[in-house]
Amino acid sequence: MLTKWLLIGLSLSTGVAAAESYHFASINLLAEQEVGRIVLPELYKKLNINISISPFPGKRAEYTAVSGQLDGEIMRIYSYGEENPAMIRVPTAYYYLETMPFVLKSRNLRILDRDDLRPLSIAKVRGVKHTNNITAGMTNVHNFDSPAEIMRMVAQGFVDVALTNTLGGLLVIEGFQIETVVPSGKALDRLDLFHYIHQDHKDLVPRIDAVIAQSLASGELEKMIAAAEKQVIEQGTTIYSR
Repeated sequence: MLTKWLLIGLSLSTGVAAAESYHFASINLLAEQEVGRIVLPELYKKLNINISISPFPGKRAEYTAVSGQLDGEIMRIYSYGEENPAMIRVPTAYYYLETMPFVLKSRNLRILDRDDLRPLSIAKVRGVKHTNNITAGMTNVHNFDSPAEIMRMVAQGFVDVALTNTLGGLLVIEGFQIETVVPSGKALDRLDLFHYIHQDHKDLVPRIDAVIAQSLASGELEKMIAAAEKQVIEQGTTIYSR
């Protein structure tokens, strides 16, 4: 494992003091993950634990966590844990995402449920579980590396719909000034997001879960999320116009 115990400030000869530290993966260029990169370190600070977070494309993030190269992932949907037995789901969700179709404004496509996607050509970000799940069994589905790419595919008329999280899609539209693409008006799903920890660190799970649950009950987590969303939105034009 890449992260075990990090000695800080004092040498080994003093016989003191190691700070607990972990290294997690996130998925790059997704707005909900950017929120998690802000919030999760603050939650771990309550345990006097330092964490570092490395962003990767979705499949790479999954591989580094499941293989034990890193200590887990900062946030994934519920089904991720069912698919990856080596990963332990922290029971209390700390954020959410929406699966939103984005379409050309001029076409007035009505997408109200999953079945409405079937006759359409769909662009989605590679390795993202919620869009993998909602398009399972569909044949005209195309994978790309970022939300910006899938929005361009819709804007240029190469596909009918782009599927991504609502917040991330809106940030791309704003960042690239894509005025021709809009959300369909109705999210197809809303899914809780959970922190996942590799089974090698299973003792960490109840500790961070207690912090998340307490922060949720006190209302502090809601404030932390709101502040993080504000920060991501303010930075969005820079992040999502690269």
